[in-house]
Amino acid sequence: MNGTGALHIALQLAGVKHNDLVITQPLTFIATANAISHSGAEPVFVDVDRDTLGMSPESLENFLREFVETAKDGFSYNRVSGKRISACVPVHIFGHPCRIDEIVEICNKYRIPVVEDAAESIGTLYKGKHTGTFGKLGIFSYNGNKTITAGGGGMILTDDAELGKLAKHLTTQAKVPHLWEFIHDHVGYNYRMPNINAALGVAQMESLDYFIQKKRELATTYKKFFDSIGMHLFTEPINARSNYWLNAVLLGNRVERDLFLEYFNSRKIMTRPAWRLMNQLPMFEKCQTWQLDNAQWLEDRIVNIPSSVILP
Repeated sequence: MNGTGALHIALQLAGVKHNDLVITQPLTFIATANAISHSGAEPVFVDVDRDTLGMSPESLENFLREFVETAKDGFSYNRVSGKRISACVPVHIFGHPCRIDEIVEICNKYRIPVVEDAAESIGTLYKGKHTGTFGKLGIFSYNGNKTITAGGGGMILTDDAELGKLAKHLTTQAKVPHLWEFIHDHVGYNYRMPNINAALGVAQMESLDYFIQKKRELATTYKKFFDSIGMHLFTEPINARSNYWLNAVLLGNRVERDLFLEYFNSRKIMTRPAWRLMNQLPMFEKCQTWQLDNAQWLEDRIVNIPSSVILP
């Protein structure tokens, strides 16, 4: 099970079904939107905050007030499409936490479960609490480029023991225990992590604090440098202790961004832009959107720069 698979299962555990809507943000890696699609649902994109890069509670609440009503069955429905809104997936971008407590509070008013995409933010704290633990469920990724890796894989987090048992059941082909019979009671998945990968992940966990320390030291070094030349490095939001998975520089506009990317990549120093907004991709261009000004502003300006823990 990779991070996408973990989010896919977490959405099923949250009750997402075919033809539902799931609220998320357009500034994210495509795995977020793919996992929603794998669940048979359709994403709805609301805006992000410039100071967190994550979902904007104000944009979320404005969207819900404008388009959503709670029916007698206790679920929330979109007034335009009539579809049920069965989950909200905020994302902690580049290891920086969004205002997740406010998002959970808003969603609770509408009885919409929150599934945190914390794929990039293992070890990140918001108001002293780990990301991935605020919502009904959360997920981490152990892909090869993450702060710690198992060579691949992911993890589902929940404090609901029954959901935890069901998650394990679904990821092991939904096989009912029996001495010899092959009995399966759900559509399951072969999302089991091989033992050798799990052992690697456990060993990496022992170094998590060290890795985060090195990444935070690198971010401090970068900030001093970019401050000295009048450029802006994105830094952790208020009330946060970010893991600084990826460092991000904010350029003045898209032209400056592209010149920066061309200059460094032509000299074999890998830099890259933020992802293209999900609503601009052909698979999701017809999905409902709401107030994406900040997301577009950030896409036009963000450049990720080398962020390895082995940099001096």
